[in-house]
Amino acid sequence: MSGSVAAMLASSPALWTPASCSSRQVYLSFAGLRLNSAVLRFSRSTSSYNVRFSVVEKQCCQRSGKGSRKVCVEASSNGTPQPFDYDVIIIGAGVGGHGAALHAVEQGLKTAIIEGDTVGGTCVNRGCVPSKALLAVSGRMRELKDEHHLKALGIQVAAAGYDRQAVADHANNLASKIRGNLTNSMNALGVDILNGTGTLVGPQKVKYGKIGYPDKTVTGKNVIIATGSIPFVPPGIEIDGKTVFTSDHALKLEWIPDWIAIVGSGYIGLEFSDVYTALGSEVTFVEALDQLMPGFDPEIGKLAQRVLINPRKIDYHTGVLAKKITPAKNGRPVTIELVDTKTKEPKDVLEVDAALIATGRAPFTKGLGLENVKVVTQRGFIPVDEHMQVLDGDGNKVPHLFCIGDANGKMMLAHAASAQGISVIEQIAGRPKVLNHLSIPAACFTHPEISMTGLTEPQARTKGEEEGFVVKVTKTSFKANTKALAENEGEGLAKLIYREDTGEIMGVHILGLHAADLIHEASNAIALGTRIQDIKFAVHAHPTLSEVLDELFKSAKVGNHAPVATKAEAIAA
Repeated sequence: MSGSVAAMLASSPALWTPASCSSRQVYLSFAGLRLNSAVLRFSRSTSSYNVRFSVVEKQCCQRSGKGSRKVCVEASSNGTPQPFDYDVIIIGAGVGGHGAALHAVEQGLKTAIIEGDTVGGTCVNRGCVPSKALLAVSGRMRELKDEHHLKALGIQVAAAGYDRQAVADHANNLASKIRGNLTNSMNALGVDILNGTGTLVGPQKVKYGKIGYPDKTVTGKNVIIATGSIPFVPPGIEIDGKTVFTSDHALKLEWIPDWIAIVGSGYIGLEFSDVYTALGSEVTFVEALDQLMPGFDPEIGKLAQRVLINPRKIDYHTGVLAKKITPAKNGRPVTIELVDTKTKEPKDVLEVDAALIATGRAPFTKGLGLENVKVVTQRGFIPVDEHMQVLDGDGNKVPHLFCIGDANGKMMLAHAASAQGISVIEQIAGRPKVLNHLSIPAACFTHPEISMTGLTEPQARTKGEEEGFVVKVTKTSFKANTKALAENEGEGLAKLIYREDTGEIMGVHILGLHAADLIHEASNAIALGTRIQDIKFAVHAHPTLSEVLDELFKSAKVGNHAPVATKAEAIAA
């Protein structure tokens, strides 16, 4: 019986007609077909369809006409026959691709992910995951070496030390564990992991393969590019991976130089300065702009310099470019030729044991076959609209092609890539969702931590001047927080930037204990459109660090509402 049904479908697909159904089931009507078996199973695989059915006679089905009976068909193609191998093909199995894949499966979409390197991408293998393992070590070392801090708590500890290889192994093992977790989660949910480098060969068609093996081609109703980024190395800098290296090499922690220059003082450079100084190195920052940490809110940047730079074995050169860096050779140190950023006149020559290039990241978009779909990159980034849909050279949307994460350059953070991937799947599922990038938090995992969401104060004031509204700023100190004082960690500041007329939260910036965890209350408030006049009545457990945000919101003056006096103001009085 099942064979005859399969033959009938293969020869005459018009015999069956979809009716209303769930995302995993479709009801079909077979004219003149009488079913005696309770369950019929058959496979259909042609160039047009690739669907596996389980046909189950429904006792409750209504007849759609004389000699016709409806049956329920469950299809592993997620409900609807289609002329594609997959509903969604994702090129790149980093955090962004992984997040998109899991959400796609939840929506009943048949999904494949193509990865030419290792699952987890930069974040898991060469970025945020292993770096947090190193930063965990640096945090412990700082605590154990801070005799004044320990004495204040009544603790005495003998001289602290560390095993470099064990520290490196900790970072590597963590990356391996997380990589395995990501792979297992996708396998468990039925995501097909296709090994090889993915290349677009046309609309909705991708080839993949490895060197020395023939390429394979798959088709997808929708394709998502999630290829991430690689370290950016400016011209004139020679990388040997041993004495002049990027963050990719540094995470292996093959040695601890006595003196290391870090080119760039952004997130990456600042975190590695925390690691190296905790492990005994002296650090010299080389920053092209006129101030350290140029991407941070200026007030937070100044405080960070006072807390994270000045007390440590760190010096710096600002307003200079590393025109040429030569690795150590034949007993000679690493040499760095510095020139003035503006005039390009020679300024100085540094001789150090090692140099870490932390000048940001560049999109990994070469070899994707973008020319085959008439897409032109902009400084390497793939142009997209607010829905992450790729735009061609004329600014038109490329149907069914999306790009998420570092490759589109909107916000080069792993969790931003994941959020963008989820928003794309929502778009594919018929629920368009525009991601508010101002609500996405960022964090620098130094000791203490720095976190932020939304606009900096200068950005907010510029916006206020352009749109005609007043911007207000309020701040609170960790010194007024009971939990921070109990930890003897009162060094810190939280800053709120908001519209005085509406109470809209425009930005929040925090430097202090567990700042990376505290920021999410503010980022979620921005995402949900929660105003200060509402969130200030939220209740926070006492005594907790979360009360730093509670005090911050309560201190804001919105419209004619008088602010509630804060502990910080009471102490000052």
